[in-house]
Amino acid sequence: MTYSRKLRITVPCSSANVGPGFDALGVTLSLYLTLDISIFERTSDKKNYNDEVILTYSGEGKDGVPLSVEKNLITKSALYVLACNNIPGFTAPMNISICNPIPMGRGLGSSGAAVVAGIMLGNASGNLGLTKERMLDYCLMIERHPDNVTAALMGGFVASYLRELNTDDTGTPRSEELDEKNDTINNFSAQIVFNLQRLAVLIMALSQSPPDADLICQAMQDKVHQPYRKQLIPGLSEIITNVTPTTHPGLLGICLSGAGPTILALATHNFDSISKTVIDMFAERNIETVVKVLDVVDDGAQIVETC
Repeated sequence: MTYSRKLRITVPCSSANVGPGFDALGVTLSLYLTLDISIFERTSDKKNYNDEVILTYSGEGKDGVPLSVEKNLITKSALYVLACNNIPGFTAPMNISICNPIPMGRGLGSSGAAVVAGIMLGNASGNLGLTKERMLDYCLMIERHPDNVTAALMGGFVASYLRELNTDDTGTPRSEELDEKNDTINNFSAQIVFNLQRLAVLIMALSQSPPDADLICQAMQDKVHQPYRKQLIPGLSEIITNVTPTTHPGLLGICLSGAGPTILALATHNFDSISKTVIDMFAERNIETVVKVLDVVDDGAQIVETC
């Protein structure tokens, strides 16, 4: 078969729930999911070419990743955006080589990156001409964590939220709507106010140059989700409490990355010393760690012609 196009899609990983920004604040990091796509000329007027799309995969979780077009998250996402635009499937034969160094299920946005890659693949396959803003809408219909997918697609530090749909639009029966219980609200109001105050300060502090390490460290405290997940990660409480800008110059703050078990340490320098301390503290609890020193990247997902 003859090539008609070759494309490369790159999507960065992301850290969500940054500090107090539960389901709201994310950051883009320099570890990339890559798709190399060879699109071939069509040889017939088939309804779709789904049976002529061949997937290969290398990287994290290789043995557990499905290579069926209907089951792989990337191609399922592509088929979703195509179907939403009245296109019944892939429009040409293609080979898709997937390279994924992003750890799966570790709090670095692997599924969000896959969804973003799939939406971009569908956009290219169907020549839909979607903007990134419109692609984000489709991403959020599949992956309901806006901080991960927004960071992966747009780049940089991002703040995001999901717009609520009108009840009439969702078709939810009135009898199934949940009552807001005053006691539940009261139980969480103090924690929510604590986080909101620090989130506002953190967003402001991250925009300052040079960064105020002590201010950022204080603003990265959380009472909404980390207290409930600390018990799953032995040593996390001690690390957050004892590894600070005062003890380790260059450090800005430490928090859980997404739902964990990855932890995110924001720092400007002194990376080796910070890493060694964290490694040693986990080692005391017989926990092996892998350290990745990554940059915060301003560019989100990209697609380029490679020939």
